Amino acid sequence: MAALVALAQALREAQIKTTSTILFVADVGEEGEGNLRGMRKLMETFGRQLRYVIALDGSNTDHVSAAALASRRVEVTLSGPGGHSWSDFGAPNPIHAMARGVARFVKRPVPDAPRTSFNVGAIEGGTAVNSIPARAAIKVDLRSESEQELSKIEAALRQDLQAGLEEEMAASRKRGFSAAQSLTVEFKVLGVRPGGELAGDSPLLAAVRAADQFLGNRSRIERSSTDANIPLSVGVPAIAMGGGGHSANAHSLGEWYDPAGRELGLRRVLLTLLGVAGVEPE
Repeated sequence: MAALVALAQALREAQIKTTSTILFVADVGEEGEGNLRGMRKLMETFGRQLRYVIALDGSNTDHVSAAALASRRVEVTLSGPGGHSWSDFGAPNPIHAMARGVARFVKRPVPDAPRTSFNVGAIEGGTAVNSIPARAAIKVDLRSESEQELSKIEAALRQDLQAGLEEEMAASRKRGFSAAQSLTVEFKVLGVRPGGELAGDSPLLAAVRAADQFLGNRSRIERSSTDANIPLSVGVPAIAMGGGGHSANAHSLGEWYDPAGRELGLRRVLLTLLGVAGVEPE
């Protein structure tokens, strides 16, 4: 946000007039379960009027995200009758079933190429230590460089959680509980981030390289999950760039940011922006 405002202010104070109109947009929903709803709305509103999209993401100047990493976020909920930990011992337990399924799933091998990942990022359920819970839920992040592998890992998640449910039900029946006291499972897709890739000969990528060359900066192309996913998925040239400074330990309690040297990132974004927007002669 600070970089967005700084770039707009720099253009105004320098009285730079561009050939193309520039939209400075602060959007929402990029992280977590937002499903990129802000960028989706921007594309819905302006569509093909957008010739290029530059998303400001992070601080790094050593790379540019010119390829979109596809991902899916899934919530799995197991529900059951609940009960007392002592008098109802053996009744099907949603947390036990969830644990059985997750234990199966995390043992799944995933390919290094195309790179694929999974993460059980949240788990919840139960009300008291001496109560068999009536509900348990997890939220899972699935990512891959391949849409095919992404579909495979999602199918594996569904298969393993169903297997965990059936294993828990079998254990419950052995302890004398009837099939009527059963568990149910519900799968809910929280978000889908489409993939995409910027053409190697795109003027937008050429503008980044020209900016790096002028600033003496070396950078590489990376594939990542950003606001650029949405425009790239519909054929609008897009990249994600860092706003400068230094940071580390993203998405952890130890995350930090240091603005020292951030001018390099701001200049890099500004020069890239002007490279595709064009500057009117004085």
